[in-house]
Amino acid sequence: MTFDLEYNSERPHLIIPEYGRHIQKLVDHCISLSSKEEQNKMALAIVDVMGNLQPHLRDVPDFKHKLWDQLHIMSDFRLDVDSPYEKPSKEELQEKPERLAYPRAASKYRFYGNNIQIMIDTALTWEEGEMKEALIFSIANHMKKCFLNWNKDTVEDDVIFEHLFELSGGKIDLRNSEEVTLSETRSLMRNRKTQQGGKPKNKNRKR
Repeated sequence: MTFDLEYNSERPHLIIPEYGRHIQKLVDHCISLSSKEEQNKMALAIVDVMGNLQPHLRDVPDFKHKLWDQLHIMSDFRLDVDSPYEKPSKEELQEKPERLAYPRAASKYRFYGNNIQIMIDTALTWEEGEMKEALIFSIANHMKKCFLNWNKDTVEDDVIFEHLFELSGGKIDLRNSEEVTLSETRSLMRNRKTQQGGKPKNKNRKR
């Protein structure tokens, strides 16, 4: 007794594997029909079966439209039937999307992160006043914290002010200001440990 075994490697490629080989064979048979009326009738039946196989798509807007587009794709756009929707273009589907702009580092000071540059640019759009001064002070403090996270040592306020001046294009200048004093390094480091889940030691705990 001999059996003619058919291996998947020898079978035609499945365009949309989610629907299985039987649906693909139905589509191929629909293409081979000579009568336009028979093709339309069978195409409607195939779309109904495809909808039953993918019930989760019923919540997708234009559910039927998606099924008809998939039918044309599975037929390699050779199926000429009276679809209730416009037939998609093969060239349109194969067209490569435009490349997305990759966000590059705001400056050479990468340890500050890109958000710092966004915050600085936002501060420059604000009107002069207490709100803007408070925002700039918060930005400088956050920059100091980022510097300490990267350096894990200490940093003078003058260094932060110099970096802030450079990142703002010279529009925010706190370098010679005697009124602005950033938070102490010890305080910023303590806040970092608290955010990381560290528990302060209780010196009065009985042993």
